[in-house]
Amino acid sequence: MSTPRAAALEKLLTVVDSLREPDGCPWDRKQTVTTMAKYVLEEGYELVEAIEQGDDLATQEELGDLLMVLAMICRIASEGERFDIEQAAETVAEKLVRRHPHVFGDQDAAEDAEAALASWESVKSAEREAKGVDASALAGLPLGLPALARAARTCEKAIGSGFRWDTAAGAFAKVEEELGELRAALAPVDLDAVKVRPVGADKDHVEAELGDLLMASAFFARYLGLDPEACLREALRRFESRFREMESSLDGPIAEHDLPALMAAWEAAKTATGAAPARNLTD
Repeated sequence: MSTPRAAALEKLLTVVDSLREPDGCPWDRKQTVTTMAKYVLEEGYELVEAIEQGDDLATQEELGDLLMVLAMICRIASEGERFDIEQAAETVAEKLVRRHPHVFGDQDAAEDAEAALASWESVKSAEREAKGVDASALAGLPLGLPALARAARTCEKAIGSGFRWDTAAGAFAKVEEELGELRAALAPVDLDAVKVRPVGADKDHVEAELGDLLMASAFFARYLGLDPEACLREALRRFESRFREMESSLDGPIAEHDLPALMAAWEAAKTATGAAPARNLTD
């Protein structure tokens, strides 16, 4: 039975097909699956930004752009008889049913989101083992993910496998532990005397401990139900807004002002641009 959403998707596919026809668009006809890959990331990031800004119209537009890219990739692949959008849709639909036995099968209903995640990871691991591929609980994480996003997914997979702290307090204690180890690695250095690089410190040691601290912080974010990548993006937005406000309030270039003057301007900029929005972690 035809439905409005089916009709809308069919319209998109028809447009994409037309673009690839001999009398279609030269740019679209020139594309390959490989050349289109970068647009998945580009449109994905634009979509995330629209969602984080709470802009529904922009989110709708960016979702459409991403759908178009995915439809174009499937159309191009079908021309080489590699796969098509029907196969892609059927594959993911079957996967969703298979990995939700608590919804579509005879397994008891999942008590909460964590139980559902554990069930998903269990089915996924069994599938990979049956195929004779890496069946680790951490398998399948793309190496190309941004580091914070990969840390968040790694944490989720570790938790789903049962490797987890009982409470967020354990995860926070790990952050404090890693901060202490970083301090120890920097102990040979008088940081007050260093302007750029702590000469005398073991670079590899400091790098390792700083990496551990960043990862522990990302893991802690997940225990709070937060996305560390989103946390950092929002912090960067606040920094840029305050920095630009500070710049505009100063007479002349930043380099012409001493640190006390800059810090005073920075604090004024924080007041002018507003504090970070207050939200309850249970929201």
